[in-house]
Amino acid sequence: MPESRALATVAIMRQDRPLLGIALMLGFCIIAPLADAVAKLIADKVPLAELVFFRFAVQAALLVPLMLLTGRSFRLRRRVAGIVFLRTLMHILGIGMMVTALRYLPLADAIAIAFVMPFMLLILGHYFMGEEVGWRRLVACAIGFIGTLLVVQPAFSDVGWPALLPLGVALNFSLFMITTRQISRDIDAVSLQAISGLMAMVVIAPMMLLLPAGRIPEIQWVSVSLETWSLLLSIGLLGTVAHLLMTWSLRYAPGATLAPMQYLEMPFATLFGFMIFQELPNPVATLGICIIMSAGLFILARERAIHRAQKAAPAPVPEGVTPAE
Repeated sequence: MPESRALATVAIMRQDRPLLGIALMLGFCIIAPLADAVAKLIADKVPLAELVFFRFAVQAALLVPLMLLTGRSFRLRRRVAGIVFLRTLMHILGIGMMVTALRYLPLADAIAIAFVMPFMLLILGHYFMGEEVGWRRLVACAIGFIGTLLVVQPAFSDVGWPALLPLGVALNFSLFMITTRQISRDIDAVSLQAISGLMAMVVIAPMMLLLPAGRIPEIQWVSVSLETWSLLLSIGLLGTVAHLLMTWSLRYAPGATLAPMQYLEMPFATLFGFMIFQELPNPVATLGICIIMSAGLFILARERAIHRAQKAAPAPVPEGVTPAE
């Protein structure tokens, strides 16, 4: 039994393509903060449940037809279906907490506070997934975390409890990524996102339909302008693409490898915050962003070196076979 498990682990490791996983995660790090910026633009105009529902409705509208055209099946094994449903609930919760935080906090601050997440992911991936974490990646994540602390502002004294919401987002998203990794080879990214979109609509819609109008302001449907509808569509489109990239990245690389790369989301959040909301971090926060970027780029260089070394290494000789002279 231990031998079969070892062989299975080796087989999974051979399927990993860390550089491709890193490239896909980089795409996520660019698109995800842009989606957050759009959400911040309309966070005060649309009830939370309506915004989240529309986010997943667009996801389903984009991907369900693609599933049908490509002949993908909606049937899932019981274990996979259960994990996909749990992942969907975490996704709903994470988006809800982040949108609420963005109502009170600047974009860069909200994402900066949430950036305890890669450090959490590294530790959770090690203890719950058995993923290898070398000392270089630990040091890089620790340095990146120090940079995050420099970016975080004393937001709690300014806005109170909403400043704690990004911490909840960080823990939730760490578990979300580990859950995604668990099923990333059992279901392709398009099917996962399409089915998750349908599940989320089934979860949210009854609450919006059954609760009396206005009983809970955040769980209702209101009329919005054409401009707001276009921004809602953008959130759904950007969010769908971002999470497809994230799901694909976890298919090709372990969370321990991808965790430091997510620090690169911070400078993009700062850029979008300046372009859209005219927000700029102070000098100490700027130093922190530079440290974060350096840690992520170090991991990229480290993975490239490991990948080249593995390609250059001679193939192992089967037991009992004498290598040619």
